[in-house]
Amino acid sequence: MTEGTPTSSRLSRRALLGGGAVLAGTTLGGGVVGHAVGALGNGRSETMPSTDGVAGPGAAGRPGSDAVAGKATEPFWGAHQSGIATPHQAHGVFLGFDLRRGADANSVRSMLRMLTDDAARLTAGRGPLGAVDAELATTPARLTVTFGFGVGLFDAIGKPEACPPHVRSMPAFRTDRLDRRWGSTDLLLQVCSEDPMTLTFAERRLVRDASDFATLRWAQRGFLPARGTEPDGTTPRNLMGMRDGTANESDPNEVAAVLWNDGSTHPWLAGGSQLVLRRIRIDMATWDDLEIEAKEVAFGRRVADGSPLNGSKESDSIDREAVDEQGFTIISPTAHAARAQARSGRERMIRRPYNYAVDTETGTETGTEEGLLFAAYQADLGTAFVPVQRRLAESDALNTWTTHIGSASYAIPPGAKEGSFVGDTLLRA
Repeated sequence: MTEGTPTSSRLSRRALLGGGAVLAGTTLGGGVVGHAVGALGNGRSETMPSTDGVAGPGAAGRPGSDAVAGKATEPFWGAHQSGIATPHQAHGVFLGFDLRRGADANSVRSMLRMLTDDAARLTAGRGPLGAVDAELATTPARLTVTFGFGVGLFDAIGKPEACPPHVRSMPAFRTDRLDRRWGSTDLLLQVCSEDPMTLTFAERRLVRDASDFATLRWAQRGFLPARGTEPDGTTPRNLMGMRDGTANESDPNEVAAVLWNDGSTHPWLAGGSQLVLRRIRIDMATWDDLEIEAKEVAFGRRVADGSPLNGSKESDSIDREAVDEQGFTIISPTAHAARAQARSGRERMIRRPYNYAVDTETGTETGTEEGLLFAAYQADLGTAFVPVQRRLAESDALNTWTTHIGSASYAIPPGAKEGSFVGDTLLRA
């Protein structure tokens, strides 16, 4: 479809997908062939990064390949959605949608069918149905599209009880200075790729096809160091110069334990996850002028290699009790790494953060707001993110430079089988 295509032209596609029809010999979204089955139940067209040291499936690691990067794909269909345990891509955008007035279970089902079809095609390097500019889709560059459901979607389909409690109501934290415009929406699409051109095309098509059902409230864009600037498997740096995601699990079994909900409380969510997305503004002007030693004390890790102050390599564990020859703790009790360290297995998360930098205008002055889009996945927000963030809000040395200005939380449905759609388990529950 081209810009300006009448809504009626799009409705034929909606009727096809929303009604669950499948063309003869063509399953919904087509197939993604040639993927090997991975340890977490998802296939890959590239080799996974080494699990030695810190290279793992979260923010701390990227896959290696001799193939042209633009042709690399990530699987869409499977037990779990991609973009969660998937190694970090260099570019990401989080799209927050609100359902149109009067939305119900039928319209939500039609929307999710259509967006699932779009996502399956785009991630496989194919244009969405009706797209005349499909050439822009032929280099997916590890494109992933991940769906998240906010409280408004549960209410719209008449199933408020199916919404996990901390998705419905995240507690307030003492250091929050939240701007409502960055709050939770009814639907989230997390779209990530190694290539910003691919990402922009996918974003445009997804927003366009969602427009009959929902309006875009916000788009939050982020970036990491470009692939190839450091060896594959290197934990990326944030704008503060620190390695971000070092503590992510690398063992597939441990990753699975951290991420996937068992469905014991909400059966429809089995194999899914929960996401918190925090927009954290950083006072880079004052941070940049801080001496390296002071930065390391505030973080509890070394700038050069990400190693904890009590260790010698990045993969060494934080030891909050380690003392120096004078008997003083090596890592300050208020250091970020010490405060953020999980106190039990239930507090673990997989972090997939992105840096952001946006131009701002205040009166006649222009400037730049810089910060971090902190995206963390876990089986249960209430046992992982909430206690850790409460501890950080109470006393974290980084609070001098960082301010949480946005917060949104979502239930992440399990993956889908070909011929079905993301969210089918909820709508059938």
